[in-house]
Amino acid sequence: MIDLNGHETRLLTRGDDGPAILFLHGFPEHAGGWAPVMDALDGHRCFAPDQRGYGWSHRPQAVEEYQTGHLVKDMLDLIGVLGLDRVHVVGHDWGAAVAYGVAFANDPRVASLTIANGVHPVPFQREIATGGPQCAASQYMNWLRRPDSHEILAADDFERLIGFFKKGMNMDWLSGAVLDEYRRVWQGPEVLSAMVNWYRASPIVIGPPGEELPPEKLPPFKPEYMKVRVPHLLIWGLGDTALLAECQNGLEEFCAELAIHEFPDADHWIVHQKPAEVAALIRDHIAKVDG
Repeated sequence: MIDLNGHETRLLTRGDDGPAILFLHGFPEHAGGWAPVMDALDGHRCFAPDQRGYGWSHRPQAVEEYQTGHLVKDMLDLIGVLGLDRVHVVGHDWGAAVAYGVAFANDPRVASLTIANGVHPVPFQREIATGGPQCAASQYMNWLRRPDSHEILAADDFERLIGFFKKGMNMDWLSGAVLDEYRRVWQGPEVLSAMVNWYRASPIVIGPPGEELPPEKLPPFKPEYMKVRVPHLLIWGLGDTALLAECQNGLEEFCAELAIHEFPDADHWIVHQKPAEVAALIRDHIAKVDG
């Protein structure tokens, strides 16, 4: 545990030399989800926090405490606490949203961005707003915003929450000791409420499938402030049923330097399904950036 602005934050680390990498997890995970990738990155210093509301880190209960600005500030402050003057940022799922926010800040300490099955907010909202397939795939977000969703997810030893991992995707990795660890991380009445607050605080608007949303109903994003000015690698499992490949449409508009690597035989949980391959791509990306 480390102190982050007066709050306890759990931090997993690997390595004590080489380029520094900050790994950001998504829902409904925790820092340990990155362990297989970090274990494959000898010669790098790896840091993976339980972000606010998750695992054993602090979990404020007010929904507004999970607005993106707070989540991004946490990670920028963490970079300072760790004393890093140069760091490569990697994010998956909700961790990708925070990683994009860190990149948008144009902090000189951030050297590169890698995203694994995660979305830039503008192309994502554009696809949802059409009322098409991504809109249908994202309906679960509205369900999670219900005031009682965390209670339903916790019932019957987290049966519904475990189902959120699946949605027709390969879940062979979620068994045995790994599943036991997740169940331990989710324990406690306030834990799932805090985790779901990330969805409740999000400005993303999801209308009914088949209904196109007019611009005035969309969040007031300012695309000019949502640029990725560092080299950006996107790793994508094409079997993802929650985030569809069309979420990549228009991403190049926001990136100074973008490379995309797709895996036909992986899905949303590519970090778990192909940790060695993900680690190799991250390693190569960092080597190119650092020269």
